[in-house]
Order: sequence, then structure tokens, then C-alpha cells
Amino acid sequence: MSDRVTVSVDAGVADVRLNRPEKRNALDGAMFLALAEAGERMKTEPGLRCVVLSGEGASFCAGLDFGSFQQMSDGDRPDGDRLEGERPAGNPGSMADGRITHLGQQVAWVWQEVPVPVIAAVHGHALGGGIQIALGADIRIVHPDAQLSVREVHWGLVPDMTGTLSLGRLVRPDVAKELTFTARMVSGSEALALGLATRLSETPREDALAMAAEIAARSPEAVRGAKALFNRLLGAGAAEQFAEERRVIGGLIGSPNQVESITANFERRPPTFTDPA
Repeated sequence: MSDRVTVSVDAGVADVRLNRPEKRNALDGAMFLALAEAGERMKTEPGLRCVVLSGEGASFCAGLDFGSFQQMSDGDRPDGDRLEGERPAGNPGSMADGRITHLGQQVAWVWQEVPVPVIAAVHGHALGGGIQIALGADIRIVHPDAQLSVREVHWGLVPDMTGTLSLGRLVRPDVAKELTFTARMVSGSEALALGLATRLSETPREDALAMAAEIAARSPEAVRGAKALFNRLLGAGAAEQFAEERRVIGGLIGSPNQVESITANFERRPPTFTDPA
């Protein structure tokens, strides 16, 4: 595992931290790989009772690295969207045999595959891919002043990291659509009111670790069994939904309106879109 994600385990609690603070923990190829590897490790970590997922520095995760958006604005498809045989390791479009997710989806979905509870401690920004990773956790403890956004439409895209499933099952359908269509920012306090956050905290990581210790003191078989039962419902239809995410975004990346979304953002001007045929 690279230093993009750090993992320490103490008394059955894993402290997993995104570790790219100078970039607000933005997602690049190394971060995608490191998150997926950390999640895979958690599936078989001996004596594990609970996981806390957080970000170092000023933010939880600010979403996709701007370098990928710049590549799209030049009219190119990012490496992660090349044909399977052309994708280098670490690109989000890569799929492994037997998976229902590509790498970009897996970094959010893997926390549901981990057999013990996963608590996301969210502060600063959780945007785009960042909020989708947080939604992949079982519980979210969020700072009241955190800024969260389903940001993809702002860039001419759609949520494609399992967010359409997790968001749609956490909040009312009209709320999920409003957040996605507008790409607006919501505070941690509003996230709690909407159902995105489990609880608020001025010290999210500390409170998440305290909750994890409480969970770790419970019967491990009972806790794992409870998560498995809830996830039988959550996982119904997941493979089909994730395939649709990949299909829809595959048609958007590099399209004229998507390039215009990014170009207008970089040039700080209103976008000029063409209507679909």
C-alpha cells in the first residue's frame, strides 16, 4: 500500500486515513489504488471489530484530482476510461475479474464488503467522489461546518462511484435528485437534517474512534451478523445499478457539453450548452 492511505489497528479498531492533505485528499490513481487496497486488507484483518475512515489535513476528500478534469477539458478521455487492455494500474475505470465494480466504484463500495462496521469521520470538504466514499460507510459522523456536495453535474458528469445507489437509499428520492441536479453544497448540519449524516460532532475523528471502541466491546459475531443482514437489502440490484452508472458516464465523458462544463469552470464564465438531439 502507498502512503496515500495510512492504516493502524489497535484493540480491534482500524484507523484508516486518506493521506494527501496538501491536495485535500483528492483522488488520483495512487489514492484510488491505496483506498481499494486498504479496504481489501480490512476484509481479512485478524481480530478486527470496527473501522474508522477519515482524512488528514483540512478535508475528508475533495473529490477527483483536478488533473483529470483538465484532461477532460482538452477533449481527452482520462486513462481510466480507455479500453480495458489499455488501462494502466490505478485508473478508476479498471475492473478486476469477478467484481461488480470498477476501481472508482470499489473505493466506495469496498466498505460495505468489509464484514465489520465502518464509520466515516467527515470534516472540511466531502465533494463528488469524496461524498460517495463517505456514503459507502455504515455510519457518518460529520462536523457541523463540513461542506458536502454531490458535485458531478457541476462538471457535466453523473455520480458513478456507487453514489446513485447509496444516496438513493439514504434520502428521499426527490432529495437525492435535487442534490444531484443542482450540485449545491450542504453543510454538515443540513446533511444531518437530510439524512446524509448520522450525527454531528465538533471532533468527528475522536467521536468516531470512541464509537468504534464501543462497538468493538460488543459480541463480534452479533455485530457482523447484523451488518450482513442489513446489507442483504442494500446489495439487492447493486450490480445492475453500478453497470448503469458506468454506461451513462461512459457516454458523457468527453462529450461536447461535458467538455464545455469543465472549460467554462476553468475559464470562470457561464457555460454555453447545446440541447440533446
